[in-house]
Amino acid sequence: MPHRFSCRVYYEDTDLAGIVYYANYLKFIERARSEWVREIGVDQVSMKAEGLVFAVRRVEADYLAPARFDDLLEVETALRSVTASRIVLNQTVKRGDAALFSSVVTLVCVSDSGRPVRIPADIRAKMDAHD
Repeated sequence: MPHRFSCRVYYEDTDLAGIVYYANYLKFIERARSEWVREIGVDQVSMKAEGLVFAVRRVEADYLAPARFDDLLEVETALRSVTASRIVLNQTVKRGDAALFSSVVTLVCVSDSGRPVRIPADIRAKMDAHD
């Protein structure tokens, strides 16, 4: 079952035409990912204290229809796969039943020096448990 995160489109999210500026969809899905990670019990502050952070490795994005000022959006986040080295998520931004933006996001875990590291087993287990 996908995680759901609601957000409102504010004036600052739009361009001169009153539609959401394309890069802001990445902000919406980032916020939703942060809430998903928190909800499944992963403490990113503790991870950071241990010298680990998640980093986006790849984003595939499809812009399907525009969102506009004051729209209430819902971001659905679903785990596609998790391995020792990467997490792949499907994320969709919707207005009602209409999909406006669809993405596949690949995350990796990196050390505080920026080097890739294995995703800790306990974090992988939490993700698998909420698949």
